[in-house]
Amino acid sequence: MEALPPVPLTIEGSSVLHQMMRINWAHWRNMSAAQEKHVLDEAADALRSIESDKQFPSAMYWLLGHKGDLMFVHFRKSFEELAAVELKLSQLHLWQYLEPMTSYLSVVELGLYESTSKVYSALAEKGIAPYSPEWNAGIEETLSRQREAMKTRIFPEMPAQKYICFYPMDRRRGEHKNWYEVPMAERRAMMDLHGQIGRRYAGEVKQIISGSIGFDNFEWGVDLFAEDPLVFKKLIYEMRFDEVSAQYALFSSFYVGVRKQPGDIYEILLADGKR
Repeated sequence: MEALPPVPLTIEGSSVLHQMMRINWAHWRNMSAAQEKHVLDEAADALRSIESDKQFPSAMYWLLGHKGDLMFVHFRKSFEELAAVELKLSQLHLWQYLEPMTSYLSVVELGLYESTSKVYSALAEKGIAPYSPEWNAGIEETLSRQREAMKTRIFPEMPAQKYICFYPMDRRRGEHKNWYEVPMAERRAMMDLHGQIGRRYAGEVKQIISGSIGFDNFEWGVDLFAEDPLVFKKLIYEMRFDEVSAQYALFSSFYVGVRKQPGDIYEILLADGKR
């Protein structure tokens, strides 16, 4: 196995964009009531439109803490469609009163450690050289089968749970600990134990992993959705004790928000919450 490629296979699905925004309250409060109504009516209609597609949806969240006020999460078929929804929002009058804090670009990803080991071994046993046309055909057959079997996971609907926790993360690549130098079999075993923890929370939290290598500053983005935000703490804390997280994980900022519906934009931006 040492002579085989060290890279695990992955399958990809929805393109994902997170947009974290801050409301410029001083600028907003300079408007008249009539102007406010026009801006909010336009925004509510646009938000309803971009959230209406169940297969490639968007959602709005009120962020807790100083990192921003609103977070928009978009699942789309392609980067072109992400660009279109980003442009549509930027053309709203509301966007004059929002300041971008950060954003994150990624694609929904499923790692296939178990399938990788099986197909690599099977091809090697047949004497097929890595990256040869026969090898590539065997790999594509496996990927095609997995894409079909995992379609609902790689093209997920927007979870309906009340709370979201989003965070980017890396695998350590330092002088003493380097995930990418660990043999495939060891990485597979660690990821299996890591996954077992997540599966124990399956009824309480929905998890969507997206890959961002080459797209953003970290290697993955993790979205967790739950009705009880304490589940985020319990799950992530428990995972800190497994080997893959304890030795190899590096985390960026955490963003926690409460789901808001398009019509809630009035409540958010009007002092009395009235249209």
